[in-house]
Amino acid sequence: MNTILVVEDGLTDREIINGYLKQAGYYVINAIDADETKEKLSQNKPDLIFLDVILPGKSGFEICRELKDNPTTSQIPIIFCSTKNSDVDKMWGTMLGADAYLAKPIQKEALMDVIKQLSH
Repeated sequence: MNTILVVEDGLTDREIINGYLKQAGYYVINAIDADETKEKLSQNKPDLIFLDVILPGKSGFEICRELKDNPTTSQIPIIFCSTKNSDVDKMWGTMLGADAYLAKPIQKEALMDVIKQLSH
């Protein structure tokens, strides 16, 4: 596992996540909305996707459902990263096929632990 797609429209959060991932040796691709996500996925096959819930246009929940319904992308693990971190939000994420759910602000240790769990 070495290529990670980060779908995050917030510059600060994107830079924090990118920094943690790059320090850990991952190659990071970025997208800020559904259209850019689709474009990046047509060019790359990431090993993992970090997905914000609140995005311009389609929500992360909608993007997750589309990715999990598509045979080309259904096997890619998805981790939600969001300020929306109630039990209901986490339940929705799981129901839509997400593999993990991290609350913002993202902690480096939690991020690395989830990646380690999903790479086994």
